[in-house]
Amino acid sequence: VTLFSANYLEDESYVPDEFQRTAYLTRSILDLKSFQRPRKLALIKDICDRLCAVSDAEYLIYSNSNIAVMPHFYLAIARIIEQGYDAFVINRRTISKTFKRLRDIPFMYSEIGKPHSGHDCFIFRRDAYANYDFGSACIGVPKIGKIIFLNLIFNAQKFHEFSDIHLTFHLGNDRYWKSPELIDYFEHNEAELIRIFKQYAEQHPLPDHPHIKKLGDRYLHP
Repeated sequence: VTLFSANYLEDESYVPDEFQRTAYLTRSILDLKSFQRPRKLALIKDICDRLCAVSDAEYLIYSNSNIAVMPHFYLAIARIIEQGYDAFVINRRTISKTFKRLRDIPFMYSEIGKPHSGHDCFIFRRDAYANYDFGSACIGVPKIGKIIFLNLIFNAQKFHEFSDIHLTFHLGNDRYWKSPELIDYFEHNEAELIRIFKQYAEQHPLPDHPHIKKLGDRYLHP
């Protein structure tokens, strides 16, 4: 397993030594549009493009930066791949925010937590990435998980969403992104989600999945 970082120059000091650097990110969502509260949020395409450029691994993993993994995470991922899945999502467990120190990590591992329906950890074949359409969607904003999810499921031969395994976790469930002053970021990502979904729906049969049905009911049959 090789760990990579895609970051802005000013964030270099935050990157752990164990991570290999990719080319610095050079743009953000602010280079494409104006928002009422400027936030330098990276585009998911720019991040994954850099990962593909420096790694020739057969499988790639992208997860949100606030997602922690269990000690056996990579071994479990390898076993899932051996079962024939070429794209899959690992849904996190949400644990309490009580633990805040490095010495508390064993307690974090031990807390089962509660399931979470959001998508924040994605595993996919590198050779499928050329077919992905991330548009100008940015990270740190709602709908980004759905956008990545769509690309995985529509380009996979055998896809699965694992919602009941204890492989990743997140401290607490703060929803700062629900602030009214950030609504324009939400609207931007949602517009990209609708465009990407409709484009895939025109070109492919709709996969039999509850999330796809929900998106179809909302955006194809309003």
